[in-house]
Amino acid sequence: MTSIVITDTTLRDGMHAVSHQFTPEQMASVARGLDEAGVPIIEASHGDGLGGSSLQYGFAAASDEEYLKAVSAVLKRSQLAVLLLPGIGTKVDLEMAADHGAKVARVATHVTEADISEQHIGLAKKLGMTAVGFLMMAHMVPPEKVLEQARLMESYGVDVVYCTDSAGALLPDGVKARVGLLEENLKTAIGFHAHNNLSLAIGNSLAAIEAGATHIDVTLRGLGGGAGNASAEAMVAVLSKMGLETGIDLYRLMDVAEDVLQPMMHRPQQISNTGLMLGYAGVYSSFLLHTYRAAEKYNVDPRDILIELGRRKIVGGQEDIIIDVAHELASRRAG
Repeated sequence: MTSIVITDTTLRDGMHAVSHQFTPEQMASVARGLDEAGVPIIEASHGDGLGGSSLQYGFAAASDEEYLKAVSAVLKRSQLAVLLLPGIGTKVDLEMAADHGAKVARVATHVTEADISEQHIGLAKKLGMTAVGFLMMAHMVPPEKVLEQARLMESYGVDVVYCTDSAGALLPDGVKARVGLLEENLKTAIGFHAHNNLSLAIGNSLAAIEAGATHIDVTLRGLGGGAGNASAEAMVAVLSKMGLETGIDLYRLMDVAEDVLQPMMHRPQQISNTGLMLGYAGVYSSFLLHTYRAAEKYNVDPRDILIELGRRKIVGGQEDIIIDVAHELASRRAG
């Protein structure tokens, strides 16, 4: 029977949906339930990873150290994972995480910037951690470019490379093309991280598995920023029906979702028009606030701005272009 390694990221990606306000005690209660359900890897930190608690990304209710200490204390079988984006998190942060029991380091970069991950992947291996490379916004480049960048991460020593659909913009064929090319050409294991903007998180994860992925990310209730992620309980149920082994107790996982996490949620996880548009346009969720401000200033439809940003493949750090696009759309309309 084929085995799929599940990483639950409710306590990291799910933090976006609660404005990073889970308390260490809440994290510990969710982590305890996930551990008892047999989830092999549990990721915890600010939603933007180690070092993310800041004015720019939003302050969390506690420090990374307090979160990791609380979660690590209740884990008996599961491994604790952390996410690090070079430029936000530092090598000191990673060393702190290892000191507090983190066994898995997930180093994330934009899909064209894998070269900035080398020192952090190297440190993770030096600390004895499992090193995972995360290639974000994978829909923005062709499969060959994803492979090129994945090869860099493989050369740095990662144990797993993830194709990450950060904007929930990929369709199943696009997932298969990218994951399949990685599986054919890399020696490392392949993972897939889905978002649910187009209501395809489960379907795309299955497409990734069909193409060779063995590591899949989920969150309880699909909790996450915008439209959220692949639902942990639904994913485990589907994999069980397909005869794919996860080692997770489905009933126990369902109970954790309903009895422990759900009371902590600020609102039901759903696909709003905003979330749908982010996936349809294929742009960063961080563009939203800037887009709505520009739309109001120039009296244009924010959906048209998002579509144009996606067409131009604008990436984080290019937010100033949003104003240019809004101005151009307004000028075009005026004739």
